[in-house]
This record gives sequence, structure tokens and C-alpha cells, in this order.
Amino acid sequence: MSTKTSIEWTEHTWNPTVGCSKISQGCAHCYAEVMARRLKAMGVKGYENGFRLTLLPERLLEPLNRIVPTVYFVNSMSDLFHEDIPDSYLKRVMATIGRCPQHTFQILTKRAERMADFFHRQPPPRNVWLGVTVENRTDGLPRIPYLRAIDAQVRFTSIEPLLEDLGAFDLSGIHWVIVGGESGPKARPMKREWVLRIKSQCDHKRVAFFFKQWGGWGPDGIKRAKKLNGRFLNGRTYDAVPMHAQQPYEKCNRFSVGVRYYG
Repeated sequence: MSTKTSIEWTEHTWNPTVGCSKISQGCAHCYAEVMARRLKAMGVKGYENGFRLTLLPERLLEPLNRIVPTVYFVNSMSDLFHEDIPDSYLKRVMATIGRCPQHTFQILTKRAERMADFFHRQPPPRNVWLGVTVENRTDGLPRIPYLRAIDAQVRFTSIEPLLEDLGAFDLSGIHWVIVGGESGPKARPMKREWVLRIKSQCDHKRVAFFFKQWGGWGPDGIKRAKKLNGRFLNGRTYDAVPMHAQQPYEKCNRFSVGVRYYG
């Protein structure tokens, strides 16, 4: 079933598939892999195969059972555009999304080329936000042009874990940027100046900026628990959502209709 989540930029997760395989440096310490192994050990239904890619067609219709408008992160425990998920299954996922106009669905992938190819052949539903992970220059930044080529209501980048200074990069056509550091015992550090350089570019391009967390390393360069490091940047939180987010029903939370920029 769909699950309420503590992920700061969404509300519920919906996983019509679980499991994945690693393709870049951003996958090295995958939180979903660790969680899937725990869930398998606990005997949770759907995780009998651990982190091996598994289609769960019995979950395909879950969002139809929820009437209250909800923001769903699709496949928080997988990658919807994994090469082993057939197009026919992706079409079933999109069919469910199309039948739920009251909901917003956020899809995030590291397989940007396949996502662009899929939506070149059929347009994305208007209640879908499409995003790519950008963890570094080599693997992450090349995904953005593929995303930009898709006619999506909202296009976003999740720059988490941010593993290096990205330098100047093209944000044209991007509506939302989420930035966060890596967490977990093997977390790699994220430097304050890397984050501020991204924020400056977002401000310049009027792109909504959301700072998710410092992760396992604080802005002072000291490693400690993620909760202790928090998510303050410049002494405050940054929770902007895209100005292009046009929800069919106004909601009494941070995902309400309209632009929300925070300096």
C-alpha cells in the first residue's frame, strides 16, 4: 500500500516496483537497498526478493483508493525507468496516474535517456512532475538536457547526494531544484559553498530552491547524526515549491497552488 513518508518534499510514496541496480556514484550508498534488506528480514510483503528488481502489479491501482488530493513520490524504493521494466508496465503506471487527477505524482530517475524516449512516444499526464538525480558533473549533469526535452508540467532535479561542486550549469526549463547531502554511516561530505553556488544560480534563474538536509556531515565539516545537522542554510530553511505547480484542488499544506519562493 502507499505509505506516508518523512521525505520533506513529498507526502506519500507509491512503489509499483521495488528494487534496482547501481549505475552511478550516487548509487554507492543507496538508502533503498539498505531498507529493502531490512524489510525482507522482517518478512514484509513485496520485499521477498530484497533489492532485486521486482514488479508488483497488485499495487498498481492503490492511488485510486485515496480520494484526498495527495502528492505521491513514485518508486521511492526503485527507479521507474529501470531498463528491465517493460514499456507495457510503464503504460499501466501512467494509466493509473491519468485516472487520479486529484493527485500529483513525482517521478525521479537516474535513467533520464529512457525517460525522455518513453515520453517522446507518449506525453506525460499533466499531474506528473518529472525529475532527474544530479549527484556530480560526470553522471548527473548530462541527465538534465534529457529532462528539459520532455513536455512535463513540472521538471525538477534532485541534487542529492551532492558529491562535488557542480560549477555553472544550465537550469533553463527546470522549475524546481532540491539539494541535499548524503546520510548514513558511509556518507560523503557536502560543502557549504557547493550548495550556495547552486542556490545562487536558482535565484538568478527564478527556479524554486528546496534545501532538504545536510546529511551525515554538518556545514562545519563535522560528521554527526543527520538529525543533529538539520536542514538550516544561512540560518533558515528553504522550502520553495515550483511556480508551475498547478494542482486541480487547492490544498492546505506546503504544496498549495502558486509560487512559494523563500529569498
